[in-house]
Amino acid sequence: MTKAPKPLVAGNWKMNGSVASADEAKRMVEGLAALGAVHCEVAICPPFPLVGFLARVLAQGPIMVGAQDCHPKASGAHTGDVSAEMLADVGAKAVIVGHSERRQDHGESDALVAEKAQAAWRAGLTAIICVGETEAEREAGQTLDVVGAQIAGSVPGDATAANTVVAYEPVWAIGTGRTPTANDVAQVHAFLRETLVSKLGDEGKGVRLLYGGSVKPSNAVELMAVANVDGALVGGASLKADDFLGIIAAYKK
Repeated sequence: MTKAPKPLVAGNWKMNGSVASADEAKRMVEGLAALGAVHCEVAICPPFPLVGFLARVLAQGPIMVGAQDCHPKASGAHTGDVSAEMLADVGAKAVIVGHSERRQDHGESDALVAEKAQAAWRAGLTAIICVGETEAEREAGQTLDVVGAQIAGSVPGDATAANTVVAYEPVWAIGTGRTPTANDVAQVHAFLRETLVSKLGDEGKGVRLLYGGSVKPSNAVELMAVANVDGALVGGASLKADDFLGIIAAYKK
């Protein structure tokens, strides 16, 4: 089995940011230095136009840069799409695939998400595969069925702890300020761990499981302490250095 990597705190900037955001990213680097030793890796995933720019700005520093999506193919007649190879070429180290907003807004299937994960690996990127239930599914008691099916369909059978991260983001908690209880998160993450081990064998024990959905400095310590929570996928709070650093501080040594 591959040794489990450090926890990961990754910021998903969604369709936000500009060239001026480099100043905020630099403040994050400065803030990390001021925090001292933290037991986690840190990443930000800006929109496509900023990936290469911020990768250059943050080169050789403690924050790696990722992207928010990729096309399954390496190249071709796919107007408006970006390949994983292109992302790697400009300095990206990871890519989010299967975010609920991609699944909902663009009709992405589990099978397509799995293809994108494999494309990420092909380019040497870490795939951050997202799963999560809607409010209606949660109220119907279908949470574990839904995320279990997403793991079955979205995580390729040859995934490893080195090339794959799974992020659980309950759709109803994204950007709403609402979060599940620590016990709710523990239940889902324990189930995800069992499901990954069943699918991947020992390798599934080392795949990092991130929690996402209204993570903020005020709840980060409690959420990051939950069993089988190996970091966070952070939305709005990752756009401001102070908020993002407040979450990362949950891993201060």
